[in-house]
Amino acid sequence: MKEEGVINPPIGEAGMVHMITKNDIIKVLKTIPDPEINVSLWDLGLIYKITVGAKGNVSILMTLTSIGCPLFSTMEGLIKEKISATKGVKSVDINLTFEPPWTMDLMSKKAKMELGMNL
Repeated sequence: MKEEGVINPPIGEAGMVHMITKNDIIKVLKTIPDPEINVSLWDLGLIYKITVGAKGNVSILMTLTSIGCPLFSTMEGLIKEKISATKGVKSVDINLTFEPPWTMDLMSKKAKMELGMNL
């Protein structure tokens, strides 16, 4: 019986409570490509901070490769869709910042290799 105002935690296999972690969110972000260059947002270094609250509230602080990037709403939609589908996530909040400014130095080695950049 469900009591009003009581939130039941997500139950995983074998009746275990599944608590979402930062690593769970990173795994999802690694699957979301930048719409223009098909390299993950995580590997591009666009994600600055991930906060996961005890109740499954996820907050992401991210940047863009340029201030005038017209594809933020597309990226935001993909992030919210994919992370919201993750077991244990109740809400997703995305905040945009340009401090510090994004540079290619923030890219992972994997992203640089995928883009044919010399390491």
